[in-house]
Amino acid sequence: MKARSQSLPAGLSIISIVCFNFVSFISNGLPLAVLPGHVLNTLGFGSAMAGLVIGTQYLTTLLSRPLAGQLADRFGAKRTVMAGLAVLTGSGLLTALAIILPASPWVGLALLMAGRILQGISSALISTPCCTWAIGLHGTARTAQIMSWNGIAAYGGTAIGAPLGVLIRDHLGLAGIGIGITLLGCLPLLFARTRPPTPLLPGVRLPFHSVFVAVLPNGLAVACSSAGFGSLTAFIALYFDSLGWANAAYCLSAFGVAFICARLASPNALSRFGGYRVVTLCMAVQTLGLLLVWLAPSPLVAILGSALTGLGVSWVYPGLAVETLARTPETNRNSALSTLSLFFDLAVGLAGPLMGLVAFSLGLPWIFFCSALLSAIGFTLVMHLRRHLPR
Repeated sequence: MKARSQSLPAGLSIISIVCFNFVSFISNGLPLAVLPGHVLNTLGFGSAMAGLVIGTQYLTTLLSRPLAGQLADRFGAKRTVMAGLAVLTGSGLLTALAIILPASPWVGLALLMAGRILQGISSALISTPCCTWAIGLHGTARTAQIMSWNGIAAYGGTAIGAPLGVLIRDHLGLAGIGIGITLLGCLPLLFARTRPPTPLLPGVRLPFHSVFVAVLPNGLAVACSSAGFGSLTAFIALYFDSLGWANAAYCLSAFGVAFICARLASPNALSRFGGYRVVTLCMAVQTLGLLLVWLAPSPLVAILGSALTGLGVSWVYPGLAVETLARTPETNRNSALSTLSLFFDLAVGLAGPLMGLVAFSLGLPWIFFCSALLSAIGFTLVMHLRRHLPR
């Protein structure tokens, strides 16, 4: 069952929904480059506390995903996204108050932490429900397109948010970050009210543990792929430094460009070939890319390997999401996608400390070998799922 938006063409209607995820990720990026310095230099806390202030948001998002999926299944994706935008507004206000109010460092830190917690909750309430909102309006035939555009919105928003945050701080002061987040919450909230909702579907809604078990095979494959992404972003700069190479940032740029180009250049790949077939090819390409980074004799080869990794990662999550939705009752669509995102969050979050242990024990190059090994395991798992799961 689907309800189509009559006021906009399909493409513009989809953009009018996924733009809320774009806004959410811009707001996530705004504090990344500026809050750690405030915690260190203004409030006078150590680097561990600065890291905790940043990391609290991502931990909160991780823990909030199951609840966000259940809320969207029960009350509708539109209401959930609007709740997320309202929470984002509150996050911005707390962040601004932490800077503006004359108070002790501990009060400032408490307000910042509260703002980060609200921002983490808002991310969970916005990101996946944006997808299911658009899918509900335009039908499952457009799932691949919607997942692709939603992912581009997320990566693009993060890329814009961090430098924009520095620009705001330099021209308006640090309080401008909180004000900016507030505006990014409340103004889109007004626009969201004008967008059509999706109908609530009658039927039994499975408990979280049942959804988790159903999503587990695809979730493990997502985790195997996402660990490579997390390792590349966390360690490529250290890897280049250890070899005396410059321009590690080009690896991340190559990854991002290849990722976005792959999604834009092959919008019909999933509908034409099927999710598992596309993911199998992508994970093979990702494995090759990570092996190239591991064995790279020069920076150019490492950059090429990073580009292949981005090319491979590009369709893994959308492909597995399509297969997950095909095997999930429509009444649990939000919970299923939120659970799949949970595996992505866990893999990226654990990649740093676990691969750090690999680097400590074996050396930095072996991080990328282990990431390639995980990608190969994911490839094998997807091959198995493709052959044995019922269509």
